[in-house]
Amino acid sequence: KTITDATPGVEMFHGYTYSAHPAACAAAIAALDIYENEGLFAKAAELSDYFLDAVFSLRDLPVVTDIRGIGLLAGVDLAPKDGAPGVRGGQAVQDLWEEGVLVKMTGDTACIAPPFIAERSHIDRMIEGLRKVFGKS
Repeated sequence: KTITDATPGVEMFHGYTYSAHPAACAAAIAALDIYENEGLFAKAAELSDYFLDAVFSLRDLPVVTDIRGIGLLAGVDLAPKDGAPGVRGGQAVQDLWEEGVLVKMTGDTACIAPPFIAERSHIDRMIEGLRKVFGKS
């Protein structure tokens, strides 16, 4: 069975060096093999509750306005500074970097996604840094 079986009669147009390129496909298959062979999907599922409990523990901080998450992915919304949306998030990402915690900020939302190889101690360290930075915001 091939990808073209899914949409018979429809041309699968592509022409970019990154879309449907055999090297990218081979890399994706190899990555999926690693995830499966090293039990990373199971490890992520096992770590999920611990991670989400830790992230939701930040809800007591006055600057935190909303938290949501699933699996090893969470979003933490920070209250914007008066009249300056995104400024608090921009400062937080710099302060977190100095704490050794790398977090993607989109505006005033922290996008938190630890790697599947993370350990509980890594989650603890990350939450410690988030609490320190968000607590002083």
